[in-house]
Amino acid sequence: QVHLVESGGGLVQPGGSLRLSCALSGSLSSIYHMDWYRQAPGKQREFVARVTTSHNTNYADSVKGRFTVSRDNAKNTAYLQMNSLKPEDTAVYYCHADPIAWGGTKHWGKGTLVTVSS
Repeated sequence: QVHLVESGGGLVQPGGSLRLSCALSGSLSSIYHMDWYRQAPGKQREFVARVTTSHNTNYADSVKGRFTVSRDNAKNTAYLQMNSLKPEDTAVYYCHADPIAWGGTKHWGKGTLVTVSS
């Protein structure tokens, strides 16, 4: 059974940085595109960033130039480096594994809370 576990969240001041990790177990991360989503209080979950199995990346406009998504298949882990954090980045951040095989099962982690506040 595939499990995703996020870590690295916490409280940070505006302008600060955090690095989130997403560890995948029960399968090989190399067969999944890895995504990050976030959900702020009272808002819908939204896409943040994706790193494909080919290491191509794309980002939501709101985080372009500040966030960097990456992966290390040898460690079965994806990362989200977040710089120049703003209060509006406050949210629970979720990892999502999207299989490259058509019709495969998608998986979600339980999330890690990021709070940006002075």
